[in-house]
Amino acid sequence: MAATTPQVTREAVEYYLSSNLEFTSNWIVNNATDDMIHQWKVRRGWLATHSAGGHDSDLLDSPTDFPSMLSSKNSITENMFKNYISGNRKFTPRPRKMLTSLRQMSERELFMELIRDIANELDVNVLCHKILANVSTLTNSDRGSLFLARGSKNNRYLVSKLFDVTESSTLEDTLQNEENEIRVPVGKGIAGHVALTKETVNIKNAYEDPRFNNEVDLKTGYKTHSILCMPILNYEGDVIGVAQIINKRTGDEVHEFTEDDVEVFKNYLTFCGIGITNAQLFELSVEEYKRNQMLLKLARGIFEEQSSLEKLVQKIMIEAQELLRCERCSVYLIEEEVAEEQDPKYLKRGSVTSMPEIELISTNGRKEPKDIVFAKAFDLFMKDKGTIRLLSEKDLVNSKNAEIARYVASTHETLNISDVQSDTRFSRQEGTEEEEDGFQLQNMLCMPIYNSQHCIIGITQLMNKMNKHPFYERDMNMFEAFAIFCGLGIHNTQMYENAVKLSAKQSVALEVLSYHAMASKEETAALKNSHIPSAKKLNLYSFDFDDLPLGEDLTLQATIRMFLELDLVNKFHLSYEVLCRWLCSVRKNYRPVTYHNWRHAFNVAQTMFTMFTTGKMRNMLTDLEVIGLIVACLCHDLDHRGTNNAFQLKVDSPLAVLYSTSTMEHHHFDHSILILNSEGNNIFENLSPEDYRKVIKILESAILATDLALYFKKRGNFQTLVERGEKKFVTEEKKELLRNMMMTACDVSAITKPWPIQQRVAKLVASEFFEQGDIEKSQLNLKPHAMMDREKEDELPKMQVGFIDAICMPLYKLMADFWEPLNVMLEGCEGNRRNWKQKHVENPHNSDAGPA
Repeated sequence: MAATTPQVTREAVEYYLSSNLEFTSNWIVNNATDDMIHQWKVRRGWLATHSAGGHDSDLLDSPTDFPSMLSSKNSITENMFKNYISGNRKFTPRPRKMLTSLRQMSERELFMELIRDIANELDVNVLCHKILANVSTLTNSDRGSLFLARGSKNNRYLVSKLFDVTESSTLEDTLQNEENEIRVPVGKGIAGHVALTKETVNIKNAYEDPRFNNEVDLKTGYKTHSILCMPILNYEGDVIGVAQIINKRTGDEVHEFTEDDVEVFKNYLTFCGIGITNAQLFELSVEEYKRNQMLLKLARGIFEEQSSLEKLVQKIMIEAQELLRCERCSVYLIEEEVAEEQDPKYLKRGSVTSMPEIELISTNGRKEPKDIVFAKAFDLFMKDKGTIRLLSEKDLVNSKNAEIARYVASTHETLNISDVQSDTRFSRQEGTEEEEDGFQLQNMLCMPIYNSQHCIIGITQLMNKMNKHPFYERDMNMFEAFAIFCGLGIHNTQMYENAVKLSAKQSVALEVLSYHAMASKEETAALKNSHIPSAKKLNLYSFDFDDLPLGEDLTLQATIRMFLELDLVNKFHLSYEVLCRWLCSVRKNYRPVTYHNWRHAFNVAQTMFTMFTTGKMRNMLTDLEVIGLIVACLCHDLDHRGTNNAFQLKVDSPLAVLYSTSTMEHHHFDHSILILNSEGNNIFENLSPEDYRKVIKILESAILATDLALYFKKRGNFQTLVERGEKKFVTEEKKELLRNMMMTACDVSAITKPWPIQQRVAKLVASEFFEQGDIEKSQLNLKPHAMMDREKEDELPKMQVGFIDAICMPLYKLMADFWEPLNVMLEGCEGNRRNWKQKHVENPHNSDAGPA
């Protein structure tokens, strides 16, 4: 009879090697390969499990595990945490002891060792593997599986995180990836029943239990006999997983799991619940950290890129694909429509295309899907490696994807469709690019994109997760945060593009206006070639000057004469042709209002000229100040609309939006600069940069000084200097104060003219005031100021006296006290006051005059 070879079991070999350590050590030293030594290091926890082919430099100083570091104060640095979540950790979980070592421990020591194994482990996969391997050791079970609970409250299911774990199997052998993991609905099968009822199931013969599914046995050839299945609960008593062990063995025999096994399993899984909960919380914190880093990266990207909508959308789509690992991403931008009538349920915003008023879909208004029109749509395939393409007009109208996008834009719902082809809400459209490119649409996450006003400006779609699974609730939550940043980025970029377009439109408008508002060649040539009468013939030296005898062209010639008499043309090398063109342009930019028109500006300039010449103030100021003041007088009411600053605020005009104080005066100055910057109109072109800067500053200060509100603020300072006997204004601050008082004195100088001129001008002023008052009554439903109320016309002589007493008389008295040659202006003002006072006394209802 032939001799039989005795059967040697694995357990017997391990026992022999553990009992003869000297033999084992010598054998390893003489026969072990480098790869065996490396694998030994990995299993002992001295090397990171993922660093296959690593080097001795990867060794830790000690096999300290990452979780124990977490529990030690100040032991984990920010860099270590970043390395851990990025997969580059150099430290590993606490290694599980050798099987033979475990079996040599007492039951209490064994249990505590196993508890330490799971209590310090924060990697869910490693933890689950240890749980099953340790339970196999505790119960002598052949193998086990662990399922984790997933899904929403109303759609719970179990996934096989690890399957068929034995005492000696590695994590890599048993880990189920997303593609081959087993899903068990709660309530189905043995594991599903346990998850639903939280009961412990101990089955002696699996095939006699109707809940048992033998499909795995049929595929693997393994025979399942006994099963012990138990829920894993968290601290709140909720099921977070199910663990099951199979086939309790003693040698080759299979037995039923005992009550002791059930008790050990139950006690152990209590700690497992704590460990899994901690690991899942840590996993969530890592995911949250990654999510925040992604959102920060996205925020930086989308706010850095605001010049091109296409580039921004490309960034958004690439980030979305990387974030949720999907095959395809699309972004639809909604066409803004012209709102035909004002509807309070819609939010009105400035157009981001070319239309002044648009209608965006707001949370208060709904549109039918058929009414949603997409301006454009961008599409990105993972295989295209970051190259986006524009969808055709046919796709925007007919494709199923566009139909879904219109539905979401209409309902404001987020759609998570697990099987798009079977969704009966949307019909399949043949012949579109989406169908012709061979792409097989399976699942989709479709979400609206809102701007900062919570109006829908677009729709984004993610299609076909790379792992073939549908999009989960956590995908939706992450994508919702992602979509918020996308909305802000797209809205900002659209606003930027809108601003660029608006700027271009303004440039074109200014170019057109400049062409029509600037003097023509014919006007310029006519003035340039005309004969300029003498200042004496024009009576320019007189404080009693009257512009009425002068025609429009003669006023321009008289202005030229002022420049010549003050020798400004020679001193500043003014181009005579440019001066003529500039004067014609300035006159052209005065509106034909009743009083604040070109003739008023001309009269103010003539008064300033007279103060320089007859008033002998020429030597008090520099040449730059002289030309600055003359130009300021000519420009100080440019584009006046016949209404005052208060009116601009009442009607909330664009000018009031631009300038909160001295509204019209700021506009007059800006208009002055506009003309100077127009081609062929810069009379200061030959000045040095420093002189140019100074004269512009003088021009601005002088024009703003014509705001009477500023006059009242500064008059006290001027009065202090005059009363102190100041005659030489040396500092720039004092000289600016003098220039400002001179501007006001010239602006209201009609009150110093001979009585016939004063009466005529007063009527013009009153007429313009009444026109503003009429508008306030009829259009604004406001009661106008008494001086502007046509119904109080008979009170004007009295109000004129008040105007003189409050504004004119104090000013001209100070000017006369400061400089004796200006006393003639004070005398004229006093004479007109007597006349207005007499007129009021003689006929209190007289209406022949108005305010000057």
